[in-house]
Amino acid sequence: METIPARLVAGTNMRHRERVAAALDHREPDRCPMQVSFTPEFAARLRADLRIQGRNVHNPHGGGNTYELERAVDEDMLLTSVGWANSYYLAGETYTDEWGVTWKPFRYDTRFGPGHYTEMIARPLADSARLSTYQAPDPGRPELYAEADRLIRDFQDEYWIVGVTVTTIFETAWALRGYEQLMMDFVQDPALADAILDIPYRYHLAAAERLTKMGVDMIWTGDDVGTQNAMLISPRHWRRYLKPRMADFVAALKAINPRLKIAYHSDGCIYPIIPELIEIGIDVLNPIQPASMDPARVKREYGGRLCFWGSIDEQHTLPFGSPEDVRNEVRTRLQTTGAGGGLILGPTHHVQLDTPMENFWAMIHAITETPCGGPR
Repeated sequence: METIPARLVAGTNMRHRERVAAALDHREPDRCPMQVSFTPEFAARLRADLRIQGRNVHNPHGGGNTYELERAVDEDMLLTSVGWANSYYLAGETYTDEWGVTWKPFRYDTRFGPGHYTEMIARPLADSARLSTYQAPDPGRPELYAEADRLIRDFQDEYWIVGVTVTTIFETAWALRGYEQLMMDFVQDPALADAILDIPYRYHLAAAERLTKMGVDMIWTGDDVGTQNAMLISPRHWRRYLKPRMADFVAALKAINPRLKIAYHSDGCIYPIIPELIEIGIDVLNPIQPASMDPARVKREYGGRLCFWGSIDEQHTLPFGSPEDVRNEVRTRLQTTGAGGGLILGPTHHVQLDTPMENFWAMIHAITETPCGGPR
């Protein structure tokens, strides 16, 4: 990680990693940095549209990708993932991941063809009696970090490298236990809840520490704790169970590399905890879902202390708007959330199969061809 040379100002051609570093330093780069991920089905459509041949591998979290698509559309960040989030999309039939969670694919249909999501159908700690004998996977296995090593070696001179450990605590814990049951544990058996939360916390912290020591530029962490209009769990329970662990997580990583940037992910509305995320050392908030939180408001209230990543509407504009709607939303984000730097622009979720290709390219071209801060 390096300081941006003084000669690089808006209007010059920056390297991808320089562009991201400038934005995270609250300065406007030559254009707004961009990061986009794709569901496997949309990745296949995009690969065909770009006429890219090669290994047909795409994990939207960055586990096992070839990075051909990301580089072809001129993204600025490349992701490499270690953790439970890599368990999504592993097979087209029922399977059990290495954590003991059983998944089943469920089909959905769009005008662009059928896709599938993998959903959890069985959980190893549904019976709390199994906790005493449960063995989590080993986060120290060298093979888990082979992709990160290659990515850093081959691409860090040009790209901003992100180590991904999302679903860090809460989501993996309820995958192991069951969502409803863990929520009841929060009230009825706090000691049991603590023991289950510690399993993914320890695993993902070990992974994040190793990725940090390897030299990634950012760790992407976090859990979905928001619904469309409110917190998924109460702020009180977030402060009891998740905030202290996340504070220790951030402190441990920044003790290894004080210059490391840490991004926190949560879908939905999380207004009540944003000040406390800043308090514990989070640098970047993702994804700023515009149907749940106003990106302009978040920038106005917290933009001096926090950067933002995402903010393009994946619920409405990208799949169901017109190309001009998409371009207008990009311009609006650049003029508001992107003004003065502090923004990495992209969709608030993996691009879905129902997204028209013309809308996708409208987004890409609007981001790459419009100055950071909006049209001048």
